[in-house]
Amino acid sequence: MSAFTHNKESRLLKLKEAAVLLLNTGNAHAFIMANKDFIPRVIPSDFISLFDDIMAQGHAIEDVKALTNKMLNIFHIPITAYKRPEPDPASFLGLLEQNNQQMEQLLHAIRPVFKAFVQDEENTMLMDELAGLFRRLEQFSNQYTIKENVLFPVIEQAWPDYRCLQIMWSFHDDIRRNIRIIVDQLTSRTINIKQFKRCVGDVFFNMLAIKFREEHILFPHILETIDADQLELMTSQGAEIGFPFVQPALAHTMENTAKASQGMVDLGTGELSIDQLVGIFNHLPVDITYVDKQDVVRFFSTPPKRIFPRTKAIIGRKVSNCHPHESVHIVEQIISAFRSGEKSQADFWIRMKGEMILIRYFAVRDANGNYKGVIEVSQEVSEIQALEGEKRLLDW
Repeated sequence: MSAFTHNKESRLLKLKEAAVLLLNTGNAHAFIMANKDFIPRVIPSDFISLFDDIMAQGHAIEDVKALTNKMLNIFHIPITAYKRPEPDPASFLGLLEQNNQQMEQLLHAIRPVFKAFVQDEENTMLMDELAGLFRRLEQFSNQYTIKENVLFPVIEQAWPDYRCLQIMWSFHDDIRRNIRIIVDQLTSRTINIKQFKRCVGDVFFNMLAIKFREEHILFPHILETIDADQLELMTSQGAEIGFPFVQPALAHTMENTAKASQGMVDLGTGELSIDQLVGIFNHLPVDITYVDKQDVVRFFSTPPKRIFPRTKAIIGRKVSNCHPHESVHIVEQIISAFRSGEKSQADFWIRMKGEMILIRYFAVRDANGNYKGVIEVSQEVSEIQALEGEKRLLDW
């Protein structure tokens, strides 16, 4: 065993000691006082392994998130001091870092307006200015979507200790939720000042914390462990979703180019070419995703307006890794009920960005009733909900 490996194992044992103390008592003062010589010796990638182990133990996600904040605060100085590899500014990680810088500048612009508003809570001009700034900040959630749908699948395949991503995804969702509350309160002119201030504070803390953790822990380890060519493929996949502020040089419309075949597919009730099948799937006004019986994502459609973003990076990914940690148990419950034959359909509906979204899951079975997977079908149904009476005539 190399000295490096041995040292890493020794460091992880000490880090786990601190983590257990924090989980059990919430206070690591005794550890800090007893380990002043140890703290400077940690390296950023140690925390990837540490939090993978913590998540594997099954602790509640909110407890793990609180632990993450405390642990990284204790070890902030050695993490910052560690010399990291610098990504090329035009590369995928470089683009994410450039967008991070734009996000941080936007937070700096929000800060004085927020302080002025706290002193003058009835000022509608300040409300409108803040609403505009937070709507711009809401665009940054695209970066989190790119990470979840493009970057995380590759990491899951490359690293055995990838579970720290579940913690980061949960923080992403906290940020999205808090920005939505802030914008809703500002636009409706109904400010719950205590909740409003807490949400703004959480947004600032979490967005800057995620930026630090990306640039000092996650991205450097990616550069050391994942092939550059593979990273560059992510740039075009990220462009499909849309980078929030700084765009790649190739930011042109990405088109699906399914390979056409001379052969026809016999569907039992007719034969279609590959082009025809692709055309049908991609013109239905619904998002369709198919997960096979091994719980692996095998296909998604690309209608003109997707409700939930997808990129080719999810193909071959375990479906449990395609959802935030907080909702994975629901997905697993649905699949378990479908696999056992207890259920064959599950429906949900949510409001998102002013639209009503219907999300339906259907078990796929063969002619003998054997489970073959599940399809997710999502549709915007606001217009359908509003239908009344009858329409029998063409009006265009």
